[in-house]
Amino acid sequence: MHFQFTEKTHQQIDRLRSFMDRHIYPLEKEHRAYAEANPSHVFPKLDMLKDKAKAEGLWNLFLPEDYGDLSPGLTNLEYAPLAQEMGKVIWASEVFNCSAPDTGNMEVLAKYGSDNQKAQWLIPLMNGKIRSAFLMTEPLVASSDARNISCSIKREGDEYVINGRKWWSSGAYHEKCELFIVMGKTDPDGAPHSQQSMIIVPANAPGVNKIRRLPVFNDFHYYAGSHAEIELKDVRVPVSNLLLGEGRGFDIAQGRLGPGRIHHCMRMVGQAERALEYMCRRVKERATFGKEISKYSSIRQDIARSACEIEQARLLTLHAADTIDRKGIKGAKTLISMIKIVVPQMLCEVTDRAMQIFGGKGMTNDTPLMDFYSWGRVLRLADGPDEVHMYQLGRNIIKSHGEIGPMTQYLDEM
Repeated sequence: MHFQFTEKTHQQIDRLRSFMDRHIYPLEKEHRAYAEANPSHVFPKLDMLKDKAKAEGLWNLFLPEDYGDLSPGLTNLEYAPLAQEMGKVIWASEVFNCSAPDTGNMEVLAKYGSDNQKAQWLIPLMNGKIRSAFLMTEPLVASSDARNISCSIKREGDEYVINGRKWWSSGAYHEKCELFIVMGKTDPDGAPHSQQSMIIVPANAPGVNKIRRLPVFNDFHYYAGSHAEIELKDVRVPVSNLLLGEGRGFDIAQGRLGPGRIHHCMRMVGQAERALEYMCRRVKERATFGKEISKYSSIRQDIARSACEIEQARLLTLHAADTIDRKGIKGAKTLISMIKIVVPQMLCEVTDRAMQIFGGKGMTNDTPLMDFYSWGRVLRLADGPDEVHMYQLGRNIIKSHGEIGPMTQYLDEM
């Protein structure tokens, strides 16, 4: 299968690569040093970079809807190679207003939000004036089965009252985070997939208590945004803050997570590509026992295997992106599960090989490899753990091959 990018997409790729070369890569070390010294604060040059990206038309590239100057309205397939380039630097997506969880929250508001919700929350998010968080996972239940989510959303007159505890709420500690999209139960006795709803909660609402930052591998993964554990205690919001309607939480979640998995996977492909580039450079710079490392068969096998796995992951993800564009989320669900299983594992394995080749340096923050590895490991859980996707994918594949045809007829005769 050939994925021919449009001329518009090729132009966007060239412009994005040029921007990365001129403005992002030169600041990588400075950003890392600042983040380590100031984990609670946003990199001071970030707003300047955002202004430059917006001025060059590299802004909100992820959103399929055309919002004029605020979004070019690219398809998932057109956006995929751009996400791949952004992914090569862990924090770069935010420069282009294309970072999670804002991307998913903007898509939710664009697809399901009322006119008032869009005016109050979507447009400021699209302008980069504010940031957001998504509160779904809970510490006291197995959230891989979203039916277990116990956060309570009860209606009292013209308000909803929210009580619960959430964690892995990405971006909640960001200085500009002003809204949460919260998933919880409005009808705990209803049908399993109609119990949940999603609602907008201002980050500064009374009763919102940020309990702690959650480190990933002893590092605050999103830097200034990081992941939060949050208590919601008798939080009151207007009924108008509900998204789409009571019992529509699962519908919204599927619409939100499908494209988001494309974004994550293409960013991981970009990270794996960069890890491979680091490998290839490193093996030409080092020698052991009088022999350049690149000459060892085991090294060449690691590099060859990595290149194969990256290309397989890229093509599978592009196939998923193209299928979403043509058939929608439901039509692409099998491929979405496949990329969610394959790509994070691929990134972990490729990055692990790179770290092994680098030796001691591969364990430090002198390269981005540790960031890449931890991100791949996180994505084996985030947006649904491997096991859930494999369970559902296996079930659907068995079902699709359930009918007896000429090729399987002989089984009944054995």
